[in-house]
Amino acid sequence: MGNGQRDKRHEIIGRGTWYDKTALELIERERRLGRSLDLIRTESGLGASGFPHIGSLGDALRNLAVAMGVKIQGYDAELIAFSDDKDGLRKVPAGLPEEMEKWLGYPVSSIPDDFGDCHESFGAHMSSLLLDALGTCGAEYRFMSGTKVYEEGILDDEIVTIMEKADKAGEIIKEELGQEKYTETLPYFAVCESCGRIYTTNAYRYIPGERKVLYRCEGMEVKGRWLEGCGHEGEVDVTSGMGKLSWKVEFAARWRALDIRFEAYGKDIADSVRVNDRICKEILGHEPPMHAQYEMFLDRGGKKISKSAGNVFTPQVWYRYASPQSLNLLIFKRFVGTKSGSVEDIQPHADELDDIEDIYFGRRKVKDSMEEAKLKGLYEYCWMMKPPQEPDIHVPYNLMINLAKVAPKAAEAGFIVEKLETYGYLKDNDRGLDKRIGYALNWVEDFGEAEVQRVELSEADVKAVSGVIEALKAAKHEDDYQASVFDVARTLEIRPESLFRILYKILIGRSQGPRFGPYVASMGKESVVRELEKAL
Repeated sequence: MGNGQRDKRHEIIGRGTWYDKTALELIERERRLGRSLDLIRTESGLGASGFPHIGSLGDALRNLAVAMGVKIQGYDAELIAFSDDKDGLRKVPAGLPEEMEKWLGYPVSSIPDDFGDCHESFGAHMSSLLLDALGTCGAEYRFMSGTKVYEEGILDDEIVTIMEKADKAGEIIKEELGQEKYTETLPYFAVCESCGRIYTTNAYRYIPGERKVLYRCEGMEVKGRWLEGCGHEGEVDVTSGMGKLSWKVEFAARWRALDIRFEAYGKDIADSVRVNDRICKEILGHEPPMHAQYEMFLDRGGKKISKSAGNVFTPQVWYRYASPQSLNLLIFKRFVGTKSGSVEDIQPHADELDDIEDIYFGRRKVKDSMEEAKLKGLYEYCWMMKPPQEPDIHVPYNLMINLAKVAPKAAEAGFIVEKLETYGYLKDNDRGLDKRIGYALNWVEDFGEAEVQRVELSEADVKAVSGVIEALKAAKHEDDYQASVFDVARTLEIRPESLFRILYKILIGRSQGPRFGPYVASMGKESVVRELEKAL
């Protein structure tokens, strides 16, 4: 291998992350295609039919990160956050009253907002929750409502072309998915003029000269049963905004009309993306965007997180217990592979963000220069390229929770500050301390105690921790608590620092912590013994 090749292989691109490499690949692709590099758009579809979860936020942030990577390369870029609020409601989302069944089949933008009537529709309310999360985490984007896009005629040219070539579209869908439905019906759903539903209609004929489809309101399948249509027969101008394209072709129309150059997607819609790539190229005569596929967020039981399945873990829940940047870290740090999303992920990611912040500000060194660049770059992405000028105070997450748990009522903040001063955590600064205290108090209010740390213990570790437990039970004073660890280490002929590391890992989730004696005194000997016994 020549020197030039070796240098290129070890060259740090942008900030050194996957997003930077992908952004460069995207720019080079667009240059080969001969397309303008004045503005490179990425897109993410925002579901508006239920409560947005952290996977929904992840969809948007992954595509935003590629746009940020393009900007780092010196080109203008933006994320289009496209709300699918023209979609019909297919099932009542978990957590909402069954009375909502009366709105099945209606576009979510036409369903009233029952959450205090604070938005113009149910769909607008659900979209606002995700937009609120995007704002909280510092994301910059351009929002588009699907309903308004259809009403404003932004997709008109694409709709007309697809309707005129509907036979070919149906064949492509059949070839790719084995689905014959669209060889017999048009890939378009009209809003029924009589009952107002959208998915109950069957558009069976297109009149080119008038740009109209003829339809019948026949019905739709809902949760394994048939929802009968109203039987109305009518016609609608496909450019009137009173209908929408099927997903099998709508992505392609959006990509061409909005000039989308990149869209990452979850594996659950891989078939739709594959079909739309062909529709975009073969029917609309437009090169589809570059793609990247990612795995879905799963709950701890291994099930896909879904707004309709009832296992929704929203960004707002995370923000109650930890910083937006720590959730950004969960989303950004690994593009491929499945990710879990639960409260159990909060503590490790809050602590990991502190570790990466130490690297960013030069407090910790990383031997490998590419790895160091990647971690520093990841930190900047977590802050949406607007990192702070100085680091926050760093206190292990579980230590904060443990202090909040034993703090006297109505004087929690003062107690926590006093103990952190005693432990030596406030020597350098207290930047961000108030927020961390708030997160810890919220956790204790909602869950009562810290998560039990899952620490793998060897047979020798178990023997050592058991020895510390017995020594603590017999100890009378704070000095005895500290000495007990040294006594056990000496008896078992192990290094005291190794035993302290195991204890801290169990108690606060970190390999280091405050002086052990004062910590046990603050937490209460019985509480510490109980936590150690749980670990065994």
